[in-house]
Amino acid sequence: MRRVIVAFVALVLSITAVSAQNYMVVNSEKIFKSIGEYTAALDQIESLSQEYQAQVDAKFRDVETLYNNYIAQRNSLSDYQRQQREQEILQREQEATDFQESIFGTDGELMKRRMALIQPIQQRVFQTIENFSKEYGYDLVIDIAANPTVLYYSSKIDFTQRLIDALK
Repeated sequence: MRRVIVAFVALVLSITAVSAQNYMVVNSEKIFKSIGEYTAALDQIESLSQEYQAQVDAKFRDVETLYNNYIAQRNSLSDYQRQQREQEILQREQEATDFQESIFGTDGELMKRRMALIQPIQQRVFQTIENFSKEYGYDLVIDIAANPTVLYYSSKIDFTQRLIDALK
């Protein structure tokens, strides 16, 4: 009997503690899309990406042209000339691959540019969320854009629009 009472008291205390926590829900994707400079930065990154992709494609087309010319002339070349051409093709292909990695790799130019443009905006949004949470006494912020496992939330705890207004 005593165990049942202790378990019941523990259950009541845990329910009380959970209900006493103050939390809010935000949709960070919606917040970011409401910021003009964020969408402009994304457009700039997309444009830059297309520019870089055209440069990479041109380098690989050059390699393909070299290879096709080599195939067409292979029978008329000496062993030494074939070897030289093959080496040149392999070298050019490696240069194109290295260039592609220097642009699109995890430490590439495009990622650096993305970080330079997007990170200050992210910091501003996260700082606004933190300040808002502290000002209104929220202990937990749930981002429904980044957490697809949220199955239900009440619109009463969605403060996305208030944060968008705070950012303006």
